[in-house]
Amino acid sequence: MSWQRALSAPLNEDLSGFSRLLQAQQIGHRISETGGVQQLWVADVATVAQVQQLYQHYQSLPADNLEFVASAPPLARPVAAGWQQQLRRFPLTVLVLGLTLLVALWTGVGDSLAQVVLLTFNAVDIRGDSAWFVPLSETLAAGQWWRLFTPILIHFGWLHLAMNALWFWELGRRIELQQGSLFLLGFVLLAALGSNFSQFWFSGPSLFGGLSGVLYALLGFCWIHQRLAPVPAYTLPKGVVGMMLVWLLLCLSGLITALGFGQIANAAHVSGLVIGCVAGLLAGLLARRRRVS
Repeated sequence: MSWQRALSAPLNEDLSGFSRLLQAQQIGHRISETGGVQQLWVADVATVAQVQQLYQHYQSLPADNLEFVASAPPLARPVAAGWQQQLRRFPLTVLVLGLTLLVALWTGVGDSLAQVVLLTFNAVDIRGDSAWFVPLSETLAAGQWWRLFTPILIHFGWLHLAMNALWFWELGRRIELQQGSLFLLGFVLLAALGSNFSQFWFSGPSLFGGLSGVLYALLGFCWIHQRLAPVPAYTLPKGVVGMMLVWLLLCLSGLITALGFGQIANAAHVSGLVIGCVAGLLAGLLARRRRVS
């Protein structure tokens, strides 16, 4: 379980009534004391915004108003509400993961070359037993602009897909919850374009794919935004950023490839991280400026 900080309160504020309200709503939580303040934690990032909204209503009522605790309608529980609730709450995150799964099934997770080459960055001309990449200029002149984005949907093996899908589910929901679906859509497209083009520039025409470049962009956004303008949604579990950066360095060193894990799209990873950090910097500065004003 990854606890998410929902709110902070002064030490002299009695949170026992609000805690009883959360218990009545069947919302798992805990309260801790850190740095001279009380912090309330919940078990899922999607619950944070609901708890904060409920807390605002609770503060507007008399402290001893226990009728509110007894009569308040239950909040939707994102973890237990099923796929319908998740779809309504995180439509873009679910859509991206659904597309990657469909593409994985359609391409046999990268085994069916005839399908894979329809989504690669460069078009591929296959004639009999021979195949060669079509220059990017000719690919785009033919109107195949989708190829600038679609490599993020290609995965080579179920483990590759599973790891990327889990991380996208974890990070994508956070940004969609905090910034909205349209922002996440634009950010994913920007990260896809930047990471795909960087990998092409670095390695030339080649078969590459996967969500990893976008994932590093999501990570960089949450990381930098949280340092500038902290919000509960971007509170990552301890060690996550460090672990991902260590993994990036190991990939850059060539060790992962040498161990037989295949070729790594390092340029996509690095450029994705840079894009995410820059976007997080701009969004974080804007959010901090709004708080001051």
